[in-house]
Amino acid sequence: MRYADIVLPLAQPPYTFAVAEDAVLTEGEAVAVPFGKGRIYTGIVWRIHDRRPEARTVKTVAGSLYGAPLVDAHRRALWEWIADYYMCTLGEVMRMALPSLLKPSGRSEEEFAREAFRPRTECFAALAPGLRDASRLHELFERLARRAPKQYAALLAIADAAGDSLCGEVPARLLEAPRPVLRSLESKGCIVLAERPRASGRPDDARFLLPEPSPHQRQALESMRAQFAAGCGTVLLHGVTGSGKTEIYIHLIAETLAAGRDVLMLVPEIALTSQLVERMERIFGSRVTAYHSKLTARRRTEAALRLSGAAGGELVIGARSALFLPLGNLGLIVVDEEHDAGYKQSDPAPRYHARDCAVVLARICGARAVLGSATPSLETWLNAVRGKYGRAVLDERYGDARPPHVAISDTLRAVKRGERRAHFNKQLLDALGGVLERGGQAMLFQNRRGFAPYVSCTECGWTARCPSCNVTLTYHKGRGELVCHYCGHTEPVPAKCPSCRVTDAVPMGFGTEKIVEQVASLFPEARVARLDRDSATSERAFSATVADFAERRTDILVGTQMIAKGFDFEGVSLVGVLNADNLLHNPDFRAAERAFQLLTQVAGRAGRRDDAGEVVIQTSDPSHRVLRQVLEGDYEAMACAELAEREAFFYPPYARLTALTLRHRDPELVRRAVGELARRLRERFGRRVLGPIAPPVDRIRGEWLACLLLKVESGASSARARELLGAELRRLAVDPAFKTVTVVCDVDPQ
Repeated sequence: MRYADIVLPLAQPPYTFAVAEDAVLTEGEAVAVPFGKGRIYTGIVWRIHDRRPEARTVKTVAGSLYGAPLVDAHRRALWEWIADYYMCTLGEVMRMALPSLLKPSGRSEEEFAREAFRPRTECFAALAPGLRDASRLHELFERLARRAPKQYAALLAIADAAGDSLCGEVPARLLEAPRPVLRSLESKGCIVLAERPRASGRPDDARFLLPEPSPHQRQALESMRAQFAAGCGTVLLHGVTGSGKTEIYIHLIAETLAAGRDVLMLVPEIALTSQLVERMERIFGSRVTAYHSKLTARRRTEAALRLSGAAGGELVIGARSALFLPLGNLGLIVVDEEHDAGYKQSDPAPRYHARDCAVVLARICGARAVLGSATPSLETWLNAVRGKYGRAVLDERYGDARPPHVAISDTLRAVKRGERRAHFNKQLLDALGGVLERGGQAMLFQNRRGFAPYVSCTECGWTARCPSCNVTLTYHKGRGELVCHYCGHTEPVPAKCPSCRVTDAVPMGFGTEKIVEQVASLFPEARVARLDRDSATSERAFSATVADFAERRTDILVGTQMIAKGFDFEGVSLVGVLNADNLLHNPDFRAAERAFQLLTQVAGRAGRRDDAGEVVIQTSDPSHRVLRQVLEGDYEAMACAELAEREAFFYPPYARLTALTLRHRDPELVRRAVGELARRLRERFGRRVLGPIAPPVDRIRGEWLACLLLKVESGASSARARELLGAELRRLAVDPAFKTVTVVCDVDPQ
């Protein structure tokens, strides 16, 4: 008797099922299996063996799905690495890695069948076998021409597509004939109609029109090729903003595709894929596939199934989830803007970092990995300095473009001198007015969406707070609502303060929505648009906003971090940062690094052509070290200062962090559970355990939170640390006093 270990899309380890004698199963294949009380799930065959499990009864695999393995050996190795490193189950990896339509489930076979994915089909028309004789076909043409001219036209088109042998077929969508006309021809025995899966072939042409590299780009490209040839699997491409890193990617991609191998290009934001895909399609045509969560479930599923059967030469561009697509002959992985925190999955499990997983996947597949950034993460930079990664540098902007002039505008000084209107210092207002007079464009960066972070009563101090989360509600003026950005709770803005009933609730602070309103008031002739998560509610809405700005139908673009990454607008000559303080003074050991990265990236949107741009950064702390480093464009000074501080206080990359968050609706139970877990962990890890502490937002969706932090030195065995930690978490999970407490484990939190 044969048995199969099956991974189910549940937070569970693999379960063992019996395999019928006549069944033919392969590892990585999707199967339907009965599990629980009368429920059928989709599972992945992980291992086939002949060892019977200890369970008294063993259920049998119900049937095979899709006809070919969904998860090849390389992806199974990646899944196992992710489950081990990020301390989750293979079922949780499966739940996230496969498109939803490839994981049907149901309480009966009929319900399962209804949920199962069915590929889109299309109708093909061909001449009936009896009409593949020229003389008989000619006679039929003469009859139809007199009696049924529409049928005659349709049959003539089908015959033209059939070729000299009269055996070919044509998709019905390419015929001008309505479906009833084709059905009539079929009923008369003139044609044969067949429904089949829609074909999606890829051209074999490997002749690409590539951009001509500059001398500096050519030098970096040759350096990367030499390092790859010498056996270096991962190379950091450290290039200043506007230096043309994408052109380097294009040449490496073309070489890989021409060799018949696949390429995966990751970008940190879904927002960036549309502009990049459009550019890549102009060079690589229909080889390009976009993949991200804003696509429909059907499009994601069709892409995964098509790629699983592709022969090679595919280019996939997508967000972090594209990492799990079944590219069978992977030759190159490009991680653009590798420093970006968007590559880290925060919820649900697995809480993986796509950049680190990409490096692991490249090693598994024997592929090359390129990590590109103008402001690399300190972990990547240190790996390159130590020789673990290769490194190529682009320290000049492409062509005639010059670095922008960066100015620091002191907000406190502007207030004292009466040089501040709304949330703009005079220096930024003057620069903005000058740009509009010259017919240029500007981008304004404010790292808060909504109209105001909160509303408050000026009489009694009442502040609107979420009933389920310990956080203030953000005011969205366009919607006329107060919104919780943690749980989504909404409520109308009160007419009077609910506490004292004396005054109105007043918006405090400012977000992107308020900036748009103020800019429109200060510059009524300017065309202003907003780009943030509230305005870009769909791929179409985002693309329309970006296209309007790129084609200069918009003068000023106001946005959050979405506008700071990867865009190349030739008309932008001014970038304004409205409040750098909320970046510089975050209570996070990465605050300085993140502030430098974000300010440098957003500044890099200015002056990307002949005219050097201008950047104005408003702050109440103009002497801050990070601002001086941004002003001088000195990444290395920032990196050295931060690394010295990290080493002194034992933070990454000199230690590995694991954050533990305990959740429950009973705050006293959470307090006791986190105290008990801290005690047990200290017996294992000693002073490496920090906490317990309450997070800044200590209640979300009605659950109270408490946190612990485990810091393990980089030289110690992280595998052993995870083993000991996992044992203590399992002990807590079966403890009757604490088994209802949820523990979230986040390895390498960002």
